[in-house]
Amino acid sequence: MGIFVALLVLSGIVFFHELGHYLAARLMGVYVEVFSIGFGKRLFTFKKFNTEWSFSAIPLGGYVRMKGQDDTDPSKKSFDKDSYNTKTPLQKIFILLAGPGFNFVIAFFLYFIIALGSPPILSPVIGNVIKDSPAFIAGLESNDTISSINGQKIQTWQEMADTIKQSNGSLNLGIIRDGFLEYKILTPKLTQTKNMFGESVQKKMIGISSAGVTHPLELTLSDTLSYATSQTVFASTMIFTGVQKLITGDVPAKELGGVISIVKLTSDATESGWMSVLFFAALISVNLGVLNLLPIPALDGGHIMFNLYELIFRREASEAVMVKFTIVGWIILFGLMGLGLFNDINRLMG
Repeated sequence: MGIFVALLVLSGIVFFHELGHYLAARLMGVYVEVFSIGFGKRLFTFKKFNTEWSFSAIPLGGYVRMKGQDDTDPSKKSFDKDSYNTKTPLQKIFILLAGPGFNFVIAFFLYFIIALGSPPILSPVIGNVIKDSPAFIAGLESNDTISSINGQKIQTWQEMADTIKQSNGSLNLGIIRDGFLEYKILTPKLTQTKNMFGESVQKKMIGISSAGVTHPLELTLSDTLSYATSQTVFASTMIFTGVQKLITGDVPAKELGGVISIVKLTSDATESGWMSVLFFAALISVNLGVLNLLPIPALDGGHIMFNLYELIFRREASEAVMVKFTIVGWIILFGLMGLGLFNDINRLMG
């Protein structure tokens, strides 16, 4: 069941990505020949809106084939009125951006649905207190609830962590212990720790861990919109930063995951309930949007790069250059896919 849900989620996200391209192309007057979900042998095909719609055997991707555009052979062009090739660079960029754009819109929508369902969030309840840490010296104990810092009300563990990280000097913590309110004064200590990318960083901390207690996040309509926006921006920034760190070598290549990891993690999320599936689907959607914006020929970002060149220099890149760059792009793309698959297999084998 989990694998079925994972494939359904992945196919749905790919569908909306390609739907963005499709709708933008039709809006710009471009004839869309094929709209395909999946690759390989076609299992089901029908004709609608003058486009051939297909569902193929390998549901791990998809594509929209427009008249005059062929990623496998960029030299194939058409200069009919309804061809992609006859559109201006700005029109082409609009069509290309629409796919990733739909991914970000879908992620926002998913986060919005999650917010409406009052997602569980970590409460500021202390689990363990590290010996000789600022919290230990100040007398904080397990199961204490941090209710305020310097008079500012604290509702979540993340709020507390952010307040401590950005603090200057000593802090006055309001602590609820056994139903009574107490105040503890301490000074955070700059501590070496690991960030989400596994890098060693220094951060102001007080030496406590979470007890794992959660509470539902109750949000107004405006808070719900703000939550969806902030989560979409956070996920996008995180993935952009992760890609940058992979390129610069700050994050090792062994951390790169492939389609097996996506399917497995989505399948695992299924066991935790619908909200976990929506969270992961939103993250995959943002991931697909970000990766497609990379300036690699054969991806949307690569085509955008060629169109920006044409827009700036008032001429297209030569056919020979485009063919060579496209070949290099496919090599990079298949190389990354192969590396992700290799890492996935290694993880499965322990």
